[in-house]
Amino acid sequence: MNPIDEFGQLTDSPFSVTADPASSGTIRIPLIEEQLQVGTQTVETGRVTLTKTVHETDEVVTVPLQQEEYAVERIALNQYVNELPITRQEGDTTIYPVVKEVLVVQKRLLLVEEIRVTRQQTQTEETQTVRLRREDITVERTPLHPERPV
Repeated sequence: MNPIDEFGQLTDSPFSVTADPASSGTIRIPLIEEQLQVGTQTVETGRVTLTKTVHETDEVVTVPLQQEEYAVERIALNQYVNELPITRQEGDTTIYPVVKEVLVVQKRLLLVEEIRVTRQQTQTEETQTVRLRREDITVERTPLHPERPV
């Protein structure tokens, strides 16, 4: 227990306590308030190493290729016609008429020949080797302080 001196003050106290002489024996004690501050601090606890590995594999793929060829066939007709024949289509074959004027007592068209152009499509398969790449990442953690667990 701390004794009170003749002025009503507590001795051996870090704060002062006063007795109010006007009020019979009332002691005034100041209140103390504590405050807390919270903050964060960045602390390096370790490091990581990233390693990228590229893997290459060769894949064999079959690719369809399309090719067009044209066969030209000449057919001699030697027929007289009254008017110029038109170019016509028969399936995959286009027929182009070829005429010439021939001098006779009267002028007439002689169908000399037809040229037939037939489109033929062939499809082949070609094998090619294609290189494919795949990447992997490896992560290694290195602690800053080996004696302290991460």
